[in-house]
Amino acid sequence: MRIVECFMLEQVVELQEITKTYTLGSNNIDALKSVSFSIEKGDFLTIMGASGSGKSTLLNLIGCLDTPTKGVVKINGVDISKLNDEQLTAIRRSSIGFIFQHFNLVPTLTALENIELPMVFSKIPELTREKRALSLLGQVNLDLKYASHKPYELSGGQQQRVAIARALANSPSLLLADEPTGNLDTKTGREIMELLNYLNLNGTTVVVVTHDPALLDYSNRNIRLIDGEISNENS
Repeated sequence: MRIVECFMLEQVVELQEITKTYTLGSNNIDALKSVSFSIEKGDFLTIMGASGSGKSTLLNLIGCLDTPTKGVVKINGVDISKLNDEQLTAIRRSSIGFIFQHFNLVPTLTALENIELPMVFSKIPELTREKRALSLLGQVNLDLKYASHKPYELSGGQQQRVAIARALANSPSLLLADEPTGNLDTKTGREIMELLNYLNLNGTTVVVVTHDPALLDYSNRNIRLIDGEISNENS
């Protein structure tokens, strides 16, 4: 397991006694129960647990896709429970990059256009967008000849590299990955994790939700969830 030296800690995420309750018919289901922890700048955190343990709910809260029923979630010091949808969207665009198991690329767009998409929403000028997207292709080790390819013309590993480049488009302080190697073979999955490790070593805070214990080798912290509660945390 990697060891991260940090001389001046800076909290990117802070969760205080988080409970998330869903109503299903006449029943209330607590997906998370009084969860508390923080993520420091430069952390590479893995979150593990069985299906239904609360991993996805937790990632949605950290990613400002949802708000807690009880408790406080702070992103870069901002309490998201006090924000409206427009303000939450602004935080997602400026501070958070998302990587998904199924890549979630727009099938009608080229690789370059997929990478540019977050910058379009942020109203970044076209020439600036294209220059940065080309630079990001190189950063994720994808040959520029693939810039004009549609997702169906790319392998799974190539699609995930495009998805990572897209997640980095707006220079987020926090990168969230939901089972990023789940649809990849072992060799390609290892390459993707090495890329995330490289990004982390160069300053990006990374959070990975996974079922795969092999991914623990890349993280400096691990949280395990059972039935919506933290069963243990290792550093």
